Amino acid sequence: MDEGRHGDEPTDYEGPPDFRVVGRHALFPKTTHDEIERINFLAQMNRHLSVRVVPGVKATYESRIAPEFARENGRPIRDRHEARKAMLSDSGFQTWSALRRLTMEQRQQAGRWTVIRQRDELARIAEALTDNDDRLMLNPALAIPRYVSAVDHHCMPGSYHAEAFSGDVANGANYDHAGFVTTGGLLGKYSDGGGHAVVQWVRRNLPSFEPRTILEIGGTVGHSSLPLAQAFPDAQMTVVDLGAPVLRYGLARAKSLGVDNIRFVQANGEDLSMFADASFDWIQTTMFLHELSTTALRNIFAETRRLLRPGGIVLHVEQPQYTPGMPLFERAMRDWDAYYNNEPFWSRMHEMDLDAAMVAAGFDRDALIHDGVTGVVDRDLFPDANDDATEDYGRKAAWHVIGARL
Repeated sequence: MDEGRHGDEPTDYEGPPDFRVVGRHALFPKTTHDEIERINFLAQMNRHLSVRVVPGVKATYESRIAPEFARENGRPIRDRHEARKAMLSDSGFQTWSALRRLTMEQRQQAGRWTVIRQRDELARIAEALTDNDDRLMLNPALAIPRYVSAVDHHCMPGSYHAEAFSGDVANGANYDHAGFVTTGGLLGKYSDGGGHAVVQWVRRNLPSFEPRTILEIGGTVGHSSLPLAQAFPDAQMTVVDLGAPVLRYGLARAKSLGVDNIRFVQANGEDLSMFADASFDWIQTTMFLHELSTTALRNIFAETRRLLRPGGIVLHVEQPQYTPGMPLFERAMRDWDAYYNNEPFWSRMHEMDLDAAMVAAGFDRDALIHDGVTGVVDRDLFPDANDDATEDYGRKAAWHVIGARL
């Protein structure tokens, strides 16, 4: 597998790049040959499952599972729940599901093994970069809400917040470097494709918008936050998250990448009373809403309305909502994360009426924003990418945007 990625790679190769080409920074974990190849293998396996195996599961669903359900019940499958349950007994779906779960567990263990062996060193580097820096604001007394503490999100031990000792950054380091297994380079060299996509959207749709204060809620290590800070260097960027390890790691990462107009604050997005009303011109979340309980989501929407200045924007970047036009098979497959990937609120969020939730939070329905953002091809990772190849793995990523202007 390695030979084709060291100078003689076939030109028709469309899979993930070699992990060696991703961007490094001062806090990025050091990786051995075997650790690199373990990550490469898992990224390739995810590629195989999505491109080679899923089409077979879909074909089986359409040719056998759905027709058999109709014969046995005297009617067609009527919702995604029936579709998922009908697939549970199919060996093709079972194989895909078991392998996908396995790659996620192994992705976490591979990342964790790499980080744990250098945990103390990473903590020392982070401390050297962040010690006495008032841009890191931690709150040891902050209570972690049960909807977070009760689950290891996408199988990450301790989720984003657990730490083994004071100053620990292990979960941030794991999240940063081993996420390549899932993205396969899709989000770019620094896993910041979501942030760059949003910046492009703002530049295109709001060309005169010049925010002075920007807030990202649930920003973890700053993957999607740094591009905003870089694009608007005169603005003050604030990243809020529950997890101290990801915040420590995030500030050290930002400083090592030369981004200084940013601070990392430990707080619960449901209660940001530390900030006065109308404190921010731009409030952002990126792939965050699906990890919230319904109550937490509504509370956070209310806080964004309180914190937004007149003329400001709120943007939430997420996977698409379930709509009547989305095939039942696709909805059922997307539900997999809720049942088998430790994302218990995934389904509920994707079936919610987010417009109604925004209006209930105080936003004007006529001021709501609905659009999409598309990831930017990273030429360092995909030098031969076709800009028009929107379906190619590793070439494009698309997300839904819901938001509002005030």
